[in-house]
Amino acid sequence: MWTQIVGKVRLAHAPLINHWWQVTLYVSPRGLTTGPVPCPSGSFDIEFDFVDQVLRVRSSSGANRVVALRPRTVADFYRHTMDALAELGIETRIQNQPNEVDPAIPFTEDDEHAAYDPEAARLFWRQLVQADRVMSEFRSHFVGKVSPVHFFWGAMDLACTRFSGRSAPAHPGGAPNCGDWVMVEGYSRELSSCGFWPGGGEEGAFYAYAYPEPAGFAEHPVRPAQAYYSQTNGQFLLPYEAVRTAADPDRALTDFLHSTYEAAADRAGWDRASLEDDPGRWAHLRGRSVGER
Repeated sequence: MWTQIVGKVRLAHAPLINHWWQVTLYVSPRGLTTGPVPCPSGSFDIEFDFVDQVLRVRSSSGANRVVALRPRTVADFYRHTMDALAELGIETRIQNQPNEVDPAIPFTEDDEHAAYDPEAARLFWRQLVQADRVMSEFRSHFVGKVSPVHFFWGAMDLACTRFSGRSAPAHPGGAPNCGDWVMVEGYSRELSSCGFWPGGGEEGAFYAYAYPEPAGFAEHPVRPAQAYYSQTNGQFLLPYEAVRTAADPDRALTDFLHSTYEAAADRAGWDRASLEDDPGRWAHLRGRSVGER
């Protein structure tokens, strides 16, 4: 709920970018951040600092405020976060209700959820750091339209999405307490998406899916051996613990990301030759001076 509040603050100020890319959070060396957000007076950012266990709100004016990350109700966190923004002159109004959950208790009325475990939050962030690192390398192999590696606060997942360049059929929607039009924008182009999610395994799971899902996608062979297609979720899953305990965790995850993308791209007939390239294609020239080009 706290990440939803912060994400909605970014949504209130940032101009629309295709597929809602302007609303996401990003993994930082200390937690999760909005990155710079424009506002009438300049810009600001908000960061969940899971090292010092505070929410930092910083303005381009040089001023800043902090909100302690500790056991407190959603309503209390909402009030203190909005107060911090107001003190910095960043007037903000957000939709007072979470998305993609049911029931959706208004933030200002949620005195029910008050638990916060600093160590659990820190461990989740450390998982995101590792996932972000490997997913960013995977992203570098694609030269077509591709999203940043970013954190969607509605479903609490770190995601990276590749696009074929073709339109997709209108998404049917159906997410709880989320307008169908939100999903129509998010899935307006044919895509292959991967990410990390705290569900799907004892310690969370990596996932991969295609929209629209092409024929034969679910039967396509993927790596490593612990990966499987979940009919319930409509996507491939790889438990986090299977990666963590692998002899080479980076290789296990990289194999999953590439093989599930191949399942989507090959089954749907993507123009892979024009969409992919070697991220090391200029490595032989690195270190040379400008005059030696």
